Amino acid sequence: MGFALLGSLGSYVSVRDSHHWNVRFQSFTLKERFVVGFNLAKNFRAYKKFGRVSLCKSEFVDFEERTSPNEVRKEMEQCYEIIHRLGRGVVYLGSSRMGPGHPHYSQTLELAREAIFTAWQIANLLDCTTWTGAGPGLMDAAIKGAQEAGKAVGGFKIGKEAGEWTTSKFHPYLPSETYLTCRFFSARKHGLVDAAVRSSSSDKTAVVALPGGVGTLDEMFEILALIQLERIGSELPVPFIVMNYDSFYAKLLDFLDDCEDWGTVSKGEVSSLWKICNTNSDALAYLAEFYDLPFSNEQKHGTEARSARKQVP
Repeated sequence: MGFALLGSLGSYVSVRDSHHWNVRFQSFTLKERFVVGFNLAKNFRAYKKFGRVSLCKSEFVDFEERTSPNEVRKEMEQCYEIIHRLGRGVVYLGSSRMGPGHPHYSQTLELAREAIFTAWQIANLLDCTTWTGAGPGLMDAAIKGAQEAGKAVGGFKIGKEAGEWTTSKFHPYLPSETYLTCRFFSARKHGLVDAAVRSSSSDKTAVVALPGGVGTLDEMFEILALIQLERIGSELPVPFIVMNYDSFYAKLLDFLDDCEDWGTVSKGEVSSLWKICNTNSDALAYLAEFYDLPFSNEQKHGTEARSARKQVP
């Protein structure tokens, strides 16, 4: 049996042929119409997955339900494999909406470059892979900063990210072997957490939370809870930095202070789990102190001067 259908946002289409098989679809794109074509075998059953759907952009989307834990486990295994291959390192969390025209974008790019710039900045500080959600915005700034520093980059992309890459499984410029497009958020989160785990003193990793929205906050507080409950799976402490550019997180921090007053968290509990940094130089100095690496006042002033120049239009 063969058939084709045309759909638009919010539409449902039911298809029936001489064998009286019904298939129901809902459009998932925001503004575009799409054409989907199938060839189904006669022994097809509606409850089974039916392969791949070809969209007009020559991309593929799997219409596979979470029918068993094996699908999620397989994706988690793929996350661990790419981490094993590229190595653990700095995990950046941040907005997909803050693009190159936003001041936080240039600050993030500079931070990503300097935080792992081995010979010229902080000796061998965080000579490691940079990990992100492989999306646009501040994630893209972290990727480009690491690439400019000549360091490895890995990512865990999600198919539906806020920003210009929402409908694609493919990153615009990263090599395909350096990132994984995840169908399940649970697998992606496992990857982002494991990429920051430290199994020996030679591992220099970190989690850096940049300004962001709901997705960033979700990732931040999940990692915060894992650190709090000692369930992150790391044999050694992992530095967790919150970049409070332009007091972006000030109201969130005020809320957490209120939580202390209400008794929902202990006094000083949250502040002991992460480090709030207002500038890149603060973050670099903290990482240098955390890993007992040299970071002179001259380096700090140089970092501040470069960051200031980046913000000048």
